[in-house]
Amino acid sequence: MKPYLFSIIVPTYNRSDEIIDLIQSFNNQNFPHEHFEVLLVDDGSTDDTEKKVNELTLRSDFRLRFFRRNHEGPGPARNYGMSQAEGEYFLFIDSDCIADESWLSNLARTIETEKPDAFGGPDSVLDSFTPLQKAIDYAMTSFITTGGMRGHSKKKLAKFYPRSFNMGIHRSIYEKLGGMGTLRHGQDLEFSRRIVASGAKVISVPDAVVYHKRRTSLRKFFRQMFNWGVARINLTKLDNGILEPLHFVPAIGSVGFTLLLILSIFSWFIFKIWLGCFGIAILVMIFIFFDAYRRYKDLKAARLAPVVAVCQVFAYGYGFTTNYIRRIIFGKGEFTGFVKRYYK
Repeated sequence: MKPYLFSIIVPTYNRSDEIIDLIQSFNNQNFPHEHFEVLLVDDGSTDDTEKKVNELTLRSDFRLRFFRRNHEGPGPARNYGMSQAEGEYFLFIDSDCIADESWLSNLARTIETEKPDAFGGPDSVLDSFTPLQKAIDYAMTSFITTGGMRGHSKKKLAKFYPRSFNMGIHRSIYEKLGGMGTLRHGQDLEFSRRIVASGAKVISVPDAVVYHKRRTSLRKFFRQMFNWGVARINLTKLDNGILEPLHFVPAIGSVGFTLLLILSIFSWFIFKIWLGCFGIAILVMIFIFFDAYRRYKDLKAARLAPVVAVCQVFAYGYGFTTNYIRRIIFGKGEFTGFVKRYYK
C-alpha cells in the first residue's frame, strides 16, 4: 500500500498568481489531506513562483513538494513529477485550474467502484470568471465546437481521451509504459493513446470537475489554438490513428472560407457560394449566442462566445493546414508554431 492514494502533479511556468488559487483549492478538498500529496514542478519560471510556493507550503496542511527544472516543456515536467511521486494514482492538473472541493473525493469513490487504470474528468468555469474566460470555456467544451471530444457530452463525434488538465493514471501504467513524450503541445494526447492501446481500462469521471481559467486574451487563445492545430499533425507522424475525420473540419471551414472569399473577387457565382456559406456561419453564431447565454446567464459572455468560436476554428484550421502542408505534403521536420511569443 502506497503512503498516498493520490500524487497530484502540477507543471507550471510563470504562473505565480494562478498557483495561489490552485493550491488553495487543494486546501479546500473535502478529502482527507493526509491521503494525497502535491508535486509542483516549475519548468524554469522567471517570476516569483518559488517564493510564493514556499509561503503557501507553510500554510498548507497537506504535503506540498516543489521542484525546479530547466525550461523543457510540460511533458518532461510531468515525467519528472511521476518519477518523484509516492502515491498509488498520479493525477495531472494544469496550473491555471482550480479543483472543485469534491474533486478528489469523487475520484476516490469512482476508483473504489470502477477500478480504472486511467481516467479523465471535465473542465468548467466559476461564476467569478471573466466573460472572455466563459466564452473560451464554451468554445472548448460545447458539442457544436468540439464534437464532444473533451468528455463533456455523452454524444461524441470522435473518441474521448483523458487530457492533462484533469487526468489520472495508476502507478502501474507509468511503470509499464513510461511517461509522456517531448512534444511541447499534445504530449498528453499521445500518452492517452498509448494507454488505450495497451488495453488499460480508461473511463470518464464526469463529476470530477476542475475550473479552467484558460487564456486571458483573444490573442493568446488564437496562438494556443494555432499550436494545437500544428500539434495534431506532429502527433499524426507518431501515431496515424490520432488523426480522425473530425479534425479536418476546422481546416476545411477556415481555409475553404478564405479561398472562396479570394476567388469571389473574380467570379459572381463563387461570390454567391461564399455568401451562402457566410449566411450559414451567421446562423451558427446566432445559435452559439443563445446557447452560451442559456449556459452562463451572462450577456457579455454570450456576445463573446461566437467571436471566440470563430477564432478557434480559424486558428486551429490554419495551424493544422500549415503543418499538414509542411510535414505531410513536403515531408519537412517537426514544426512547433508559436514558441517565443506563445504566452504574450
